[in-house]
Amino acid sequence: MSAAFAAGAHRLIQKGPPLFAASSSAFTKTYSGFLFDMDGTIINSIAAAERVWGNWARAQGLDVEKFMPTMHGKRGVDTIGQLNLPGVDPVAEALKITEAEIADVEGVVALPGAVDFLASLPPERWAIVTSSPYRLALARLDAAGIPVPRFMVTAEDVKVGKPDPQGYILGAQRLGLSPSECLVFEDVLAGVKAGEAAGADVVVITATHSHPIETNHTMLRNYENVRAHADGDGKLSIIRKD
Repeated sequence: MSAAFAAGAHRLIQKGPPLFAASSSAFTKTYSGFLFDMDGTIINSIAAAERVWGNWARAQGLDVEKFMPTMHGKRGVDTIGQLNLPGVDPVAEALKITEAEIADVEGVVALPGAVDFLASLPPERWAIVTSSPYRLALARLDAAGIPVPRFMVTAEDVKVGKPDPQGYILGAQRLGLSPSECLVFEDVLAGVKAGEAAGADVVVITATHSHPIETNHTMLRNYENVRAHADGDGKLSIIRKD
């Protein structure tokens, strides 16, 4: 998903990302809830997504190399609509792509440590907020071995996708919280902007980034070297493993 960052203002480009950012403010605070993007944040689905979208882009006569960085982290209908392709119905095309993605989950895996990290969280304290449609989210979570959470916001639940904050606002609401009480976990620029606009703190997951990244947000490569902690009041925090 790093290519989308490379195209954005945060210049998210990184080789050999550190386990933790030098400035890791998310490690010093507690939160009432955690909100996770899905693709690139708790699972790696890049190969599957790029197979399907690459085939579609070639069929449309697009420059695949230039197109691919634009589709990560956004709803399919928004990605297609922004192209303004003559005679192409974004809704119909997005549905076709979704079906193709549901059928192709080869290589979809959980990020290192993600399964245990999520399993350690109180189920009422976290949600997934994804640009993927509901059925695709279920297929990819199943392929990655991640149980479906109690709360989830998918493409169908919002009128406007990321970078609009609507998804994260709704995710917080489903937890009975305000976004400012939540920590957002994201990997691409559209999602980071959505979390920021919602008023939440943001952690950038760099596992799928292929270039260096410049951001003021806390960075984590994956979840292998951290654990979640819930205190007596139910507040959540991220703690480095010894």
